[in-house]
Amino acid sequence: MEKLDFKKADKALYSGKRNQWQLIDVPLIRYLCIEGQGAPEGEAYADALGRLYPVAYALKFRSKAEGRDFVVPPQNALWWADDPSAFVADRREEWRWKAMIRMPDWISEADVKAAMQAKAVQGVALEELEEGRCFQCLHVGPYRDEAPVLAELHEQLMPEAGLAFNGPHHEIYLSDPRRVAPEKLRTILRQPVCPV
Repeated sequence: MEKLDFKKADKALYSGKRNQWQLIDVPLIRYLCIEGQGAPEGEAYADALGRLYPVAYALKFRSKAEGRDFVVPPQNALWWADDPSAFVADRREEWRWKAMIRMPDWISEADVKAAMQAKAVQGVALEELEEGRCFQCLHVGPYRDEAPVLAELHEQLMPEAGLAFNGPHHEIYLSDPRRVAPEKLRTILRQPVCPV
């Protein structure tokens, strides 16, 4: 049985040049997701991941048993705040997020409900996201060091290209922070954009 691996099948969506922004087109993608608010190192975010991953793996093993296997892809997150200055001022309690894991097209809402029931989990949903035109780059290093790279995008590249924000900031975590030193963490940074 061949295993679907999104990092190989859609390589452009999981790669980039280090700290060099490139424009890409992102198609409609289905995600298993859970939404919340607070610091990424906070209890709410950890609880959300503690519900998201068991459902993702339950779906993977159920799918494999039915003859269609896939690699559980890296965790993603959308980040936003009602007041965008909350990011610059590091007011993490105001940060809002949606933690996500990409799912194959064959996974249905009924599958997700069954997996949540099997794992005694609530609050996980199956949603579609079509980001379209995006700036994307690879960041290597601690998450807190992303600010200058994002500032270049927001203050220089987007205005020069005549582009504006068209959705929340998106991160794809290619490394597991529990197993990788902060200076070696690899994160895809993505920002949906549209003409001003």
